[in-house]
Amino acid sequence: MAVFSSPDFDQHEKVVFCCDPDTGLRAVIAIHNTNLGPALGGCRMYPYISDDLALSDALRLSRAMTYKSALANLPLGGGKSVIIADPAKDKSAALFREMGRFVESLAGNYIAAQDSGTSVQDLQHIAAETRHVAGTQQAVDDCGKTRSGDPSPATAYGVFVGIKAAVKHCFNRSDLDGVKVAIQGVGNVGFRVARRLHNEGVRLVVSDVNEASLLRAVNEFGAQAVECDSIHSQDVDVFAPCALGGAVNDTTIDAIRARIIAGSANNQLASVGLGQVLHSRGILYAPDFVINAGGIIHVHYMRSQRPWQESVQHVEEIGLTLGEIFQRAEDADKTPEAIADRIAEERFKPSLAADIRFAV
Repeated sequence: MAVFSSPDFDQHEKVVFCCDPDTGLRAVIAIHNTNLGPALGGCRMYPYISDDLALSDALRLSRAMTYKSALANLPLGGGKSVIIADPAKDKSAALFREMGRFVESLAGNYIAAQDSGTSVQDLQHIAAETRHVAGTQQAVDDCGKTRSGDPSPATAYGVFVGIKAAVKHCFNRSDLDGVKVAIQGVGNVGFRVARRLHNEGVRLVVSDVNEASLLRAVNEFGAQAVECDSIHSQDVDVFAPCALGGAVNDTTIDAIRARIIAGSANNQLASVGLGQVLHSRGILYAPDFVINAGGIIHVHYMRSQRPWQESVQHVEEIGLTLGEIFQRAEDADKTPEAIADRIAEERFKPSLAADIRFAV
């Protein structure tokens, strides 16, 4: 398993391989950049079919977290951890406590948070061995309602705000009534996105590998269910990838009919060049590391014990950020992700100049 020669290696500061035969723990922790602060990122649990795929995921996701935090104006760097295991059958308190010991060994350079395949309870086991964990505590908001450390609601809200910004830029309308959206994946985040869109009068098309989740969306929102391998090709206004990454790839891109791609999934583009293809075809892409930043914003505010309403207001700024990125991309005839990358890099790379006017 090559690290430095991996196509996903991007001058990462540290990559740690974690193994404990007694608990069955096999994991990778990747720290991409800590110039703005400690590397905060989710701890993912997934049964990768190879170690190389696990490493690739950790490298790509940690890099994305650096850009995500920079664009969200958070004092954080980018990191990610992946546990190579099946969350449906391989979880144990001992395994997560061992993971906590590895996190502790990094002396605060990496802060673990919830991610796909892990829960707040899992993080609490990690927290038994280290204080470098975020999202395990509860907080009471300004209305007296108890909020958990689960970042899914905030992520979903940010995606909803981002979809509204994309619709406004693309179709010059502020409402969503009658807009048609295809959501790939209606799990923790996707279902919440669907609910908010449904409440705004959006017509929904959904797919999910989990039959129960799919039926729930159909029953509660009147959504149209389609097969997973056809969700990207639906005749809709917005395609919202809310499952795993790579939804836009060499196989699916030619069949996409939506004018907008905006969802919660990380690494929605399977390769960098696909962004230019979308741009050339007049398809507006909301960079995933911008639109799905609600979760990291929520976790940061919970960890800092800041007022709940401040967190909500910060998440709402995702729409303003995307609006600026879309307009600058249009004016410069650049892809939105190129503009977003440049803005982020000028925040976390001290060597770059402060002028962000289309210098891409």
